Parts: sequence; structure tokens; C-alpha cells
Amino acid sequence: MKCLKNTKTGAIIRVTDQEASRLPVKEWQYIPKLEWKIATRGQSESQVVQSEKKERTLSKKAARRKQIKEKQRQD
Repeated sequence: MKCLKNTKTGAIIRVTDQEASRLPVKEWQYIPKLEWKIATRGQSESQVVQSEKKERTLSKKAARRKQIKEKQRQD
């Protein structure tokens, strides 16, 4: 199954792999399943918390990588 979003209308659909390969490439683009879930079911409280936690974690990791790179450049 694939989740697709129409670039012109913004409609989100979930179709089989075979149906997805038949759709016009210019009008449809692949999206994560999470976007389809939010569009059909609404965003739950736990999804909001998880996305915020993920953003914080990624930023901490990015900051740590930056520090390591700067330290390596100085050596």
C-alpha cells in the first residue's frame, strides 16, 4: 500500500502498489503513512508529543555532531 497526495488539490489517498504505479507522476507524490493517518483520523495527543520529542532529540544530536566536527577541525 502507498499513500499519495495530489499536488494540485491536496487530496490524500491510500492505494495498492499497482494502482500507485498507474497514477500520473506529475499530479501525485508519495507521502509518509503518518500524514495519511492524521488526515483521516486526526492527530492524537500522543502523536503530538512524539513529534515534539523527536524534534528535540534530533536537534540535540545535530548540536553534538557540530561540536565534534568543530573539535576535529581544531586538532
